[in-house]
Amino acid sequence: MTPPPLPDSLFALTLVLLLLAPLAIAGVALINTGLGRSRSAAQSLLGSLAILAVSVLVFGIVGAAFTGNLPGAAGGAGRTFLLAGKPWNWLGAAPFLLGGLASALPQAQLALLFQFLSVALLGLIPWGSGADRVRMTAGCAIAAVLAAFLFPLTAHWIWTGGWLAQLGVNFGLGAGFADGGGAATVHLLGGLSALAVIWIAGPRRGKFPREGLATAMPGHNAVYVVFGCLLALVGWLAWNVAGAVLWLHGTPASLALTAVNTLLSASAAVVATFAVTRIRFGKPDASLCANGWLAGLVASSACAGIVSPGEAIFVGLIAGIGTPLLVEVLELALSIDDPSGAITVHAAGGLWGLIAAGLFAPQAGQLVAQLVGIATLLGLVFPLTYGLFALLNRFLPFRADSDGERIGMDLHELGGGAYPEFVIHRDESYR
Repeated sequence: MTPPPLPDSLFALTLVLLLLAPLAIAGVALINTGLGRSRSAAQSLLGSLAILAVSVLVFGIVGAAFTGNLPGAAGGAGRTFLLAGKPWNWLGAAPFLLGGLASALPQAQLALLFQFLSVALLGLIPWGSGADRVRMTAGCAIAAVLAAFLFPLTAHWIWTGGWLAQLGVNFGLGAGFADGGGAATVHLLGGLSALAVIWIAGPRRGKFPREGLATAMPGHNAVYVVFGCLLALVGWLAWNVAGAVLWLHGTPASLALTAVNTLLSASAAVVATFAVTRIRFGKPDASLCANGWLAGLVASSACAGIVSPGEAIFVGLIAGIGTPLLVEVLELALSIDDPSGAITVHAAGGLWGLIAAGLFAPQAGQLVAQLVGIATLLGLVFPLTYGLFALLNRFLPFRADSDGERIGMDLHELGGGAYPEFVIHRDESYR
């Protein structure tokens, strides 16, 4: 079903919002850098820029065709088969190299721009989890795989008329799988990709010296981290409101509420994380509070356009309480070395937001639609992601050699550090 065309005023507003949305990408890049070690800071930020460029190019050349956004609007052409008398639209069928972009409907062009920004943010999520040990060429290759196939497949299913979007029409499950701001297509997929990268690359050297023990490796720059949170807020407000227009077909009267819910969710989350870390450690933890803030933003990506303000606060509180607890479980109980906290923030935060969208949606059957989409991502997309990454790792190893980790990724890959006038580390092997 093709949505009605956007009025000119709403089109202009959405375009302006999408021009502000890259601030979310900048914020995540800064947070990733600040949570890593000082000896890898330049590699982290340059890698973010390179990953953004590779993601955009690959998606434009190949991935957008599989998303099926052009020509037409949100219900673009796709490859469909019949099963049990129902059409299952599983893959887009638009031209490669953005053929037909100039003649596409304005709404479809906005949707495509939204997807370009989404795929750029997606590539940064596993990059942050591989900090201090994953090579920049590997980070770009991971982003290329995501942009060429995994993101287009997921985005088509959810956003551009695929079978998950049609669960409501075909099976009476609410309005179909709802994901206005990319909680599934960007954040849950990104968090699962981060988990795959961590499993393949392994932990940082010295992180787990003995079974059951973990060495603290705090982020090197809390200023980057907190400032990145403030940048991300501006981008997220724009992102969620634009997503509400494009994917939830929100009316102008609902857009301010979407922005307010985004802010409420993030605020409740950071207050909850602040309280939990202060009770648990005696003082609030800056990096965990930043992760709590991001988790609230990620959760809002699924439900800000659906829930009431009170429900948005509840969503944020749960995300903020769960963030520090899950970080501890992943590190101490499961020995998962995730410097940026992507699994907790993006995977768990996105998962909770998608469930909340189903719990609080007014349509009957919406929760079932959300659970079907989540099960698809966990049971089908994640194994596919891990398999493709494992195959890629055989031809282009993700992890730098031990010398690169010892001297830092800046010196190893760039020949110079981010802070050349300071002594930023000492060589433990000579102690």
